[in-house]
Amino acid sequence: MLLEDGKKQEELCVKKYQGYANQVQDVQLKNLLMEIAQEEQHHHDMIDQMLQGVEPNMSHSGMTATPQNDNTFQETSGNTNDQLLLEDLLATEKYVSGFYDTTVFEAANPKVRQAIQHIQKDEQGHGEKLFNYMNSHGMYDVK
Repeated sequence: MLLEDGKKQEELCVKKYQGYANQVQDVQLKNLLMEIAQEEQHHHDMIDQMLQGVEPNMSHSGMTATPQNDNTFQETSGNTNDQLLLEDLLATEKYVSGFYDTTVFEAANPKVRQAIQHIQKDEQGHGEKLFNYMNSHGMYDVK
């Protein structure tokens, strides 16, 4: 049952990232969101494979690397829409990462557990990329 929930979460993430990529103003951000959307689709496919009893393919082949953010502070040009979308995506990543934190402990099959840990690590990486973008663009005030 948890894997079914995870599959639905990943499907929602794909739709959010693709939809938001079409709404944001910054090209760098659009590219970042499309890259993460591809990774979320990969997670969806992995879970689908597990639900079919197939060992999931954890390779990220064919996915592009994100251009490295130099973390140079760049003030936003009043783009509150991009900030709102990013806040929603970061909250989603926090939720999904927590979901996998629970799911990993309920996985009896070691291969499933390993795949879930792989997905969770990716989700945490997505959150980090979003945070870094937000922080470098003055959208996240670190105290």
